[in-house]
Amino acid sequence: MKKYDLIVIGTGSGMNYVGTILETNPGFKIAVIDKDEPGGICLTRGCIPSKLLLYPAELIRTIGTAGKFGIDVELKNIDFNYIMDRMRSIISEDIESIRIGLSSDPNIDYYHDIAEFVSPYTMKVGAMTITSKMIFLCTGSKTIIPQVKGLEEAGYLTSDTVLEMTKLPASIAIIGGGYIAAEYGHFFSSMGSKVTIIGRNKQYIPEEEPEISMLAKRDMSGFMDIITGHEVEEVQTTADGKKKVIARGEAEKVEFIVDEILVASGRGPNHDILHPEKGGINTDARGWIIVNEFLETTRPGVWAFGDANGKYLFKHVANYESRVVFYNAIMKQKIKIDYHAVPYAVFSYPEIASVGMGEKEAIEKYGQANTLIGFWSYEDTAKGNAMDVKDYFVKIILEKSTKQISGAHIIGPYASILIQEIVNLMYTNEENPEPVIRGMHIHPALSEVVQKAFYSLMPPEHYHHILGHMGLESITPG
Repeated sequence: MKKYDLIVIGTGSGMNYVGTILETNPGFKIAVIDKDEPGGICLTRGCIPSKLLLYPAELIRTIGTAGKFGIDVELKNIDFNYIMDRMRSIISEDIESIRIGLSSDPNIDYYHDIAEFVSPYTMKVGAMTITSKMIFLCTGSKTIIPQVKGLEEAGYLTSDTVLEMTKLPASIAIIGGGYIAAEYGHFFSSMGSKVTIIGRNKQYIPEEEPEISMLAKRDMSGFMDIITGHEVEEVQTTADGKKKVIARGEAEKVEFIVDEILVASGRGPNHDILHPEKGGINTDARGWIIVNEFLETTRPGVWAFGDANGKYLFKHVANYESRVVFYNAIMKQKIKIDYHAVPYAVFSYPEIASVGMGEKEAIEKYGQANTLIGFWSYEDTAKGNAMDVKDYFVKIILEKSTKQISGAHIIGPYASILIQEIVNLMYTNEENPEPVIRGMHIHPALSEVVQKAFYSLMPPEHYHHILGHMGLESITPG
């Protein structure tokens, strides 16, 4: 049995502080284990490769708007294989660089193999048995495949295998109506595929504010078919090798034929082969590893972060959690995890970004009379007017008595950039909008839409009156 000072399972965010650990602890010996290619989900098959695909899609959509500005542009060709090959080439170079780094460090033993617990603090890796009193579990997540009759026989793609495609499908169905579906729907439709998104939830991108989901569905429906409130119940293979998708809603059944199916119905725990129970590590009802407020598992000295604990499946959250674990496990501090302002973006067309509470949650916590909504439309700024963007907006939620920011939601160009100004405010001691209100904003720049939203605070009922005029009112406030 080989003893280590630290075992790290997973080569994504689990590696963030390995270099620092080795620098500050001479002689430290670390085992790094990953059954997949090194680099973690984000690099190898998640956010980075998908964004390498989505930027060309964004360019295509932007070029498509040129006509309304008096610019006559002809898009002659979209080289799907070049776009895919470029993505794979960039990712492969990064993977190889990480592999070389792991294999050449004398203080790291890199195992490209499956790891499983055999007892507390002891693991089997291939033919080796290793042990350590400190273990980082960064096992990532995997695609959830729904139980659909005929799906396995017909064949399907996932957000992992879609990156291997070498031919653009003439038509594709995407099962799922969330973030991944919205992004890949945007990608394939811009490439020229006929896309049909089919989600079981009545709300498209159900994690978003209802009015943002309505607007996203309305605008994205200009490029693809979006069916909500339907469950795919069967897939059949046609005589010519295509796939017939059959889905049922409350009042109707829909059927359509496509060349490919992409399953984008969410992600689940990825450590079934790890056997955490043999290591004295508890999991919840869904299979995520249970951690306390310091990110330590039920086995002292064993820590779980990133997708492994199922809290927030975002790379930036995993990076933040890795810092908390470094201070708690290595520096022996007691830092509690803080998820009060977790931002994220959906790189669709239009782009969407959110942080913190939604309106319903804020009203439930503070009461309607003590909740304020800040609202401003892109088109009501000079830059937004110049861009000729319609109906896109910034929505900010505040607690009235303290003016503390509870959350923010943006739909429109550069939403992922604009929201950062609000995110940074939420990490100040006061968490109020005063720095943005007082701060001088460049005119005319799109960032003015954020400042103006803070200037325009109103009760929820007034906000919903505005939504009514925009044709986006779908909920009763409170």
